[in-house]
Amino acid sequence: MDQNEKPYQFLAWTATAVLILAAILASFVPALEYHHWAFIIANSLWVIVGILWKEMTLVVLNAGLTIIYIFGLVL
Repeated sequence: MDQNEKPYQFLAWTATAVLILAAILASFVPALEYHHWAFIIANSLWVIVGILWKEMTLVVLNAGLTIIYIFGLVL
């Protein structure tokens, strides 16, 4: 591991890739509504990364977004 690289970097990049995929789905095929699940998965992964990195700002921000997306599915 590089000196400046944080642990669990692969998980962070995976969360980012899923987040980009969710944005693409929301922009180009919103009728399919798969983007809701992709946003939930991506932000949940970022919550895990925040916990592993001990970064409470990541946890709070992405947990809040995850809750918003879940309510969006229910309503």
